[in-house]
Amino acid sequence: MSTPPPEPASEVAPARRRPAHALASGPEGPNALRPLLDTVLDALGDGAHARGGPLPAGGPDAVAAHVRAAAGDVLPQEGDPDALRALVHALAAGAADPADPLCAAHLHCPPLAVAAAADLAASVLNPSLDSWDQAPAASELEALVTRALAREAGAADALITTGGTESNQLALLLARETLGAGVRLVCGANAHHSLPRAAWLLGLPDPVIVPAPAGTLDPAALDAALTELPGPHLVAATAGTTDAGLIDPLPEIAGLCTAHRARLHIDAAYGGGLLFSDRRRDLLTGLETAHTVTLDLHKLGWQPVAAGLLAVRHPRDLAALHQRADYLNADDDTEAGLPDLLGRSLRTTRRPDVLKIAVTLKTLGRAGLGALVDQVCDRAREFAALVRDHPGFELYDRPTISTVLFRPAHATDGDVAALRRKLLDQGRAVLGRARLDGRLWLKATLLNPATRPDDLAALLQLVEKAAEQHLAHAVEEPAEGTTPR
Repeated sequence: MSTPPPEPASEVAPARRRPAHALASGPEGPNALRPLLDTVLDALGDGAHARGGPLPAGGPDAVAAHVRAAAGDVLPQEGDPDALRALVHALAAGAADPADPLCAAHLHCPPLAVAAAADLAASVLNPSLDSWDQAPAASELEALVTRALAREAGAADALITTGGTESNQLALLLARETLGAGVRLVCGANAHHSLPRAAWLLGLPDPVIVPAPAGTLDPAALDAALTELPGPHLVAATAGTTDAGLIDPLPEIAGLCTAHRARLHIDAAYGGGLLFSDRRRDLLTGLETAHTVTLDLHKLGWQPVAAGLLAVRHPRDLAALHQRADYLNADDDTEAGLPDLLGRSLRTTRRPDVLKIAVTLKTLGRAGLGALVDQVCDRAREFAALVRDHPGFELYDRPTISTVLFRPAHATDGDVAALRRKLLDQGRAVLGRARLDGRLWLKATLLNPATRPDDLAALLQLVEKAAEQHLAHAVEEPAEGTTPR
């Protein structure tokens, strides 16, 4: 039997191009997506298996080499039909996986499957919340969700942001527009770096940094600063510090702000999730007194990035964000009843991050989210107890939220830093670092509700073994100019 001649290129090429050129939305969108989703899910699984742990082994150079090999020419003359599988596999193989119980360095949560699925729908439909005619349903959903979450924080309204940094910047902007360009930021030495950076970005006077000797803002030092310095003042308190998860004395700070007629902002990007917990929401007493509150649900909310909010007590403050663009919010359109969305963000093009949040809130409810919050906080206390009872380790303090600081007993700061990097290079565990009390600590931030008690024991055992190896090596090969310990 003779072999049939090949089809003309003009007939073959469209069939080969179809998957790459298909649209994600529209009548054919679901059919185009289904096989691609199988490719993505398979590549994610294969990449995670190739990684074999919470982090790829070998450090930055090894990861970069693997990515370069997988990517090749990132803008070839002719397309590669295998690009989706290859690059997703490379990303998964080279990822720091927050769903691994031994990946516990940062305020970076593993997202819920239902939230990630909702985020896919947002990407497919691709609405932009800068005008109603681009996002009719999404704009209404955003209004419902932001007001509900604002009420949880004792506020009246909220804006969706990309995270804590944007929320803090917006808080300072609203304070400047309300109190004038001379408003001075007063914050603790424990405050997030985005606050003084926002003051610089907005051209405000140099911030006043108040001591935080115990890791939280000192009310007496705050009182002295507000008494000595001319106003107006914006005081920024923290409910969940990045380094140790500590909460400033919010009621005392609120009282001082009232007495000195200072505006109060509370950065609750980390601790705001405690609002969902009946057992722990009292830790946030005083939050309702703030003029603005930063919240961030890609921390204790298990959302894919990004999922930040800024809650405001007085909706009139948001008038400062009002903008007019005839093609987006013409006067006659708004008078006719089309919602004006430009004043809901400093951004113009804006994806519907509210969808995944709304789906999560509706699916889990306050009780379901509260149970997840309690679970990770309880695990942190269990891990702290393991550290406290282990003679080879030193515990900084009992955790307030879900962050545990610890270090090998008798280790130097250099040992702690080197140990952390050793674990990263091995790809065995991902731990953070924090400096408190003048010393460097290993930081475990537990945000994975699937973490089990035996995972905690395995993490501590792994750190113990790595510490023993490091210290033994340090004794065998002392640094130049030093003597063996």
